[in-house]
Amino acid sequence: MKNDTKTTVIDIDYAESAVPEGSRRSILTMFMIMLGFTFFSASMWVGQELADGLDFWGFLKALLLGGAILGLYTGLLGYVGAKTGLSMDLLAQRTFGRKGSYLSSAMISFTQIGWFGVGIAMFAIPVSKELLGGSTMAQWALVIIAGICMTASAYFGIKSLTIVSYIAVPLVAVLGTAAMIMAVQRGDGTIIDQFAVSSGTLTVIGGAGLVVGSFVSGGTATPNFTRFAKNGAVGALTTVVAFFIGNSLMFFFGAVSSIFVGGNDIFEVMINLNLFYLAVLVLGLNIWTTNDNALYSAGLGLSNIFHQKKKPMVLVSGIIGTVAAVWLYYNFCDWLNILNCTLPPIGILLVLDYFMHKEDYAGNGGSLREVNWFAVAGVVLGAVTANLLHWGIASINGMVVAVVCYLIGQVVEKK
Repeated sequence: MKNDTKTTVIDIDYAESAVPEGSRRSILTMFMIMLGFTFFSASMWVGQELADGLDFWGFLKALLLGGAILGLYTGLLGYVGAKTGLSMDLLAQRTFGRKGSYLSSAMISFTQIGWFGVGIAMFAIPVSKELLGGSTMAQWALVIIAGICMTASAYFGIKSLTIVSYIAVPLVAVLGTAAMIMAVQRGDGTIIDQFAVSSGTLTVIGGAGLVVGSFVSGGTATPNFTRFAKNGAVGALTTVVAFFIGNSLMFFFGAVSSIFVGGNDIFEVMINLNLFYLAVLVLGLNIWTTNDNALYSAGLGLSNIFHQKKKPMVLVSGIIGTVAAVWLYYNFCDWLNILNCTLPPIGILLVLDYFMHKEDYAGNGGSLREVNWFAVAGVVLGAVTANLLHWGIASINGMVVAVVCYLIGQVVEKK
């Protein structure tokens, strides 16, 4: 007799549905994933800028103010993601409409593929110079190897992200902090004295703006990960604590690098301390924990746009980011920083829509509209404002404009 029983394949990443209660993860796992996500080498560039422009107390004030703003923004997104179990793209379908969500998905995918490529080059270029003489062949060999490894962990989903985070987070935190302390001890005077050589060209508000801008684009994708948290409180708490600790470490690494060796990366500090192999390990793991998260988000975004499974979209994203890595590193960082200002309006509208229409997020939430034009207009006008208005903190300016547009839309619809 023929067996007609079909095997049901379960999508462990739940790209097209809410994460069920039985697939939620422990608070420690969520903390490790979110902390690894913030171990972003480009944030060290911001640490260098802060050290060059502020004294030690100004640096701390900027870090605390910017960290509070970033923590509030990402914490709210973390809460919504965990409470609903929905990814950023599924939340966007409710806020912007089914087709309107393509805009937010495209923006997050574009920026995350870009940062993925930049991250690969940030590993391959300095390591090839130190280890293999810096030849073009050596550089591309490392680009390809790093691209394959980081794409693979994103391809296999949340389980792989968890494994990489559990390995990388303790190593990067401990080894990087040890190198930072060693560097400070070799410097002239206390860390306060060493910061005193700052040019003083930055204000605390300006520094806080840099802190917020350093990870606000990645932070917008927070629901992609916190949807696996046990509940909203865990999602918010692990995000706020992990983001503050992780970002603070990156800023200190960059600041100490600037003071100690005139660079912007803990890799350079460790090389100067004759810790070459540990430096390669820390640099590689540091970039890996962010890059696989970035590619995971890009895959989810492209999956929403093209209505394909997440895994093939992760592969496509990984190939594009790897092939374009060196070009992105030398030509695209300024553009990516501009694009960072376009994402906060998306995140704040996801949060606002959830709290204003909680009933629509229960169960299937009913039918979805095609496009919420006021929400889409809010993102566009918010992004333009954030990039063109040179006053205050760019990301907050963009969010305010987006919220106003959205609320106008709510009033118009009620009439």
